[in-house]
Amino acid sequence: MSNCLMIQGCTSDAGKSTVVAGLCRVLQRKSIVIAPFKPQNMALNSAVTEDGGEIGRAQALQAMAAKVPLSVHMNPVLLKPNSDTGAQVILQGQSIGNLNAMDYHAYKPKAAQAVFDSFQILSQQYAHILVEGAGSPAEVNLRQGDIANMGFAEAVDCPVILVADIDKGGVFAHIVGTLECLSESERNRIEGFIINRFRGDLALLQDGLNWLEAKTGKPVLGVLPYLHGLHLDAEDAVSCAQASKATTQLKVIAPLLPHISNHTDLDPLIQHPQVDFQWVRHGEKIPPADLVILPGSKSVLFDLDWLRAQGWEDYLAKHLRYGGKLIGICGGLQMLGQTLLDPQGLESDCREARGLGFMPYQTEFKPHKRLCRKQGMLNFADKVPACGYEIHQGQSNFSDFAHLSPAIAFNDGSFDGLISADQQILVTYLHGLFDTPHALQALMCWAGLANADPFDVNQQREQQLNRLADCFEAHLQIDKILAILQASNR
Repeated sequence: MSNCLMIQGCTSDAGKSTVVAGLCRVLQRKSIVIAPFKPQNMALNSAVTEDGGEIGRAQALQAMAAKVPLSVHMNPVLLKPNSDTGAQVILQGQSIGNLNAMDYHAYKPKAAQAVFDSFQILSQQYAHILVEGAGSPAEVNLRQGDIANMGFAEAVDCPVILVADIDKGGVFAHIVGTLECLSESERNRIEGFIINRFRGDLALLQDGLNWLEAKTGKPVLGVLPYLHGLHLDAEDAVSCAQASKATTQLKVIAPLLPHISNHTDLDPLIQHPQVDFQWVRHGEKIPPADLVILPGSKSVLFDLDWLRAQGWEDYLAKHLRYGGKLIGICGGLQMLGQTLLDPQGLESDCREARGLGFMPYQTEFKPHKRLCRKQGMLNFADKVPACGYEIHQGQSNFSDFAHLSPAIAFNDGSFDGLISADQQILVTYLHGLFDTPHALQALMCWAGLANADPFDVNQQREQQLNRLADCFEAHLQIDKILAILQASNR
């Protein structure tokens, strides 16, 4: 078996994903080949792997940090919530359908088998594996059949480092309280702590660190500072904080849908120095904009009703009437059509719904989910490359609208999406559309900014990962962490 180390958190959003990503980059710099692994993830941001499956966006980022190919075995169980009590279950990259919480609990033995099979496969490919937990190991109500935290660590005999977020407050209670919720063998498995997102003078924290080490008998392996302005692909949560930019020339808005999916599509626009970007939340007044983007959704029909209730249908009609531009991506594409059909009830009990009607096609939800990576050219801009990936169960037929131009011509001869006759609306199924610098520049020009500056979100991601690694090397006991990892299989 590979050397492995598991990063668990006292709470959700303690920083587990970021810690794994940062450690992957630190070890990659040391020429250590390492793979990320998360047994079970619950997230609506996902990516398509080289082997044609779907994994959580955080594991994709971690693989990029480690500079290894994305694999479905890095996240064998992905839960994509489509209601408060149910989710689509992705097993080793492929959807097996929707399950409510109780049905998934009964399904867990099969999910566990997939987890251990995938871990075994990764162990044969990589000598070192960094494992990320989910939520908190202190969730005692979820202990039976656990495959996300200590249940997995105990099964594969993996050491654990516990991460706590001091920015939330009560960091010492988080750590000691978590230990109190664990069994003796689980407590013994924890090799130390990382305290995350610290602001202030470390000297003022030292007495607390000394107390914690004396109380628990376990070392603090480092205190990570709060990194302002860190931009990395989010696992799920959407930050509505607006970045301070010297000058902006293009106003872009998007609705923060209740079941928004793959909102990382919009990161290049959010980070672009010339773009004033705003998420419009529930109940907020919708401001004027040059460009409106309807993003992806995991529950299209529900979110379509939400859009109407929030006044977006009338707003978009006025926006287009006054010459504004509109882009629909994946679920947003489906909402902008005439009709949405769900004859098998794959997404909801509603079998047919009226779309927003701004584009002429209809969409039907089908059992087979389309998962693929694609490369091609923007059809409205000369020789501008576009690449990304598709993840969708709704199928839209664009072939009946020969009078309209496709949005993208792919290298395999196929086409995607449409552009309206008045050139004001562009729809596509391609996630990652803005990640290609020339495509981003061309789309901003299409939206009205003729002098759009080039911006490469992939280069930005590399800079941020290296910034993260620099921070870890300065503030963590990397040699001790590496020793824990390399001793795990002795």
